[in-house]
Amino acid sequence: MGTTAKQANFVIPEDILDDLRKHVARRQQSRFVAEALRKELKRLRLETALEESFGAWKDKDHPEFMEGAEEYVRKTRKSSRLTGKQ
Repeated sequence: MGTTAKQANFVIPEDILDDLRKHVARRQQSRFVAEALRKELKRLRLETALEESFGAWKDKDHPEFMEGAEEYVRKTRKSSRLTGKQ
């Protein structure tokens, strides 16, 4: 992990604890739980960022994409081939 570890006490459902003990070696359980929390927190941060940025892109600010991004890319590639730019 590379960071300082601190002890935390959590109450979790018994069935989850039983599964953890059944499938994860005793000495690996803290690491396993920490990784699961890290992944879930990352997912929550991403979800929050997506919710907060929803609607930030305005069509009026990007008229070049009104025909679709594929058409814009096609025109851009074609014009760069004609001018010799790459």
